[in-house]
Amino acid sequence: MSDPFLIAQRDAITCALRPDKANRHGLITGATGTGKTITLQTMAEAFSRAGVPVFMADIKGDLTGISQAGALSEKLGKVLKERGLDAPPFCAFPVTLWDVFGEQGHPVRATVSDLGPLLLARMLNLNETQAGVLQLVFKIADDQGLLLLDMKDLRAMCQHVGDNASEFTTEYGNISAASIGAIQRGLMQIESQGGANFFGEPMLNIEDFMQTDGSGKGVVNVLAADKLMNSPRLYATFLLWLLSELFEALPEVGDLDKPKLVFFFDEAHLLFADAPKALIERIELVVRLVRSKGVGVFFVTQNPLDIPDNVLAQLGNRVQHALRAFTPRDQKAVKSAAETMRQNPQLDIETAITELAVGEALVSFLDEKGRPGVTERVYVLPPASQIGPITPVQRKTLIAESIVAGVYEKTVDRESAFEAIKGRTRARMADPATVRQKTDAMTKTIATDHAADARAAPAPAAPAESAGGSLLDSLGNLLGGGARRTRASVGEQLFKSAASAVGREVGRQIIRGVLGGIFGGKR
Repeated sequence: MSDPFLIAQRDAITCALRPDKANRHGLITGATGTGKTITLQTMAEAFSRAGVPVFMADIKGDLTGISQAGALSEKLGKVLKERGLDAPPFCAFPVTLWDVFGEQGHPVRATVSDLGPLLLARMLNLNETQAGVLQLVFKIADDQGLLLLDMKDLRAMCQHVGDNASEFTTEYGNISAASIGAIQRGLMQIESQGGANFFGEPMLNIEDFMQTDGSGKGVVNVLAADKLMNSPRLYATFLLWLLSELFEALPEVGDLDKPKLVFFFDEAHLLFADAPKALIERIELVVRLVRSKGVGVFFVTQNPLDIPDNVLAQLGNRVQHALRAFTPRDQKAVKSAAETMRQNPQLDIETAITELAVGEALVSFLDEKGRPGVTERVYVLPPASQIGPITPVQRKTLIAESIVAGVYEKTVDRESAFEAIKGRTRARMADPATVRQKTDAMTKTIATDHAADARAAPAPAAPAESAGGSLLDSLGNLLGGGARRTRASVGEQLFKSAASAVGREVGRQIIRGVLGGIFGGKR
């Protein structure tokens, strides 16, 4: 059995995390700038030393420093001396870099079918009716054997269902054009945010997260999330998908001496913000049952009130950094945090939460019997790796030397729903019977239109000789000669044309004058 990890201490008081209780999950909270990132890095190093792989999202770009050995700076040395802490044994840890956009790490992809309609509806911010239509789209695709792999597959499938809604309504239920339009608009928005890079193949193999290096250290998987955070729903949905994938892919193992993987969920409040009830229930189920798969989950957020009570009850290991009680909600959060941690007779937890310095925390880890330990006010140990981000050159070297280098970089686009629907359309267009039917329908339509035009056209006017001619023709004949000749010379034709034009113009002036006199028009 692995020894407990020393995470924080103050004089003779020590707080150690038991690896066999790490799958009971945990919570790291605190206001901005109070030291949550350092705590996360220190804990990740401890797990890696014990041979436990780690996954964590790098929101600010600081966590990549775990791949480089740290150094004793003047500032760090001063802090250690003030707090009575020893300098850590500086060293680097094995790191694999990932990035949904494929820019700062290896690409991470999932298929549309694997993500599923529930998570996709959350990503697209659909209401209940629109989410129901999206589920019908997935159901129809399954029934017709159409693979939904990437964004263009889902677009084509939505259009196919919308164009043939009347055929599907009887069997699957009502499919409104408005809901299809809302889904298409949501997909367009995700594409504009770069989310289309997340959908496709090759899909991530979750086993690639659970690697160790030659020395037995667990690989720390760092997801570049600084750009991903610009799309909060995409970020939250992606991490929830990873957690769900771990839950579904890993076998039951019960309680192990140490977890198979530890998952740090930073900015966890984004996961629960405005989430529908069905999704909250899904999260609660995964958090409750993924423990038996040997996975520990640590939620990292600013305020403990961001986590629903049913999920909060599953988080046994607590690290509480300083909270600021500036607003009524902040004061409520302080009181809630104090009440949910095991009381220490020698410590006023509620008061201490607002007084904690940077890097100082209230810590309560589970003991050997799974009970919350007495809350202690301690200093989090500094990490042994570099504090702060790595350089672009170092990042490039890490990507090139990674154990998964070249595995996910090339996109695979096999035949799926988009190609199948496109092929069906071409087949219908090329079918002789279909072409003949369309041709006959077009001919019939043209004939009908011609008949309608013929009925609507006015009767032909009588010849000028028999009816006396119109006013304009009469004036033209008067000025240009009335009798038509069988053959006219060029001069006569020019004169006749000019005279006819003059006659028409004079006629127009006369008619305007007459109509103006009748209707009171102005000159």
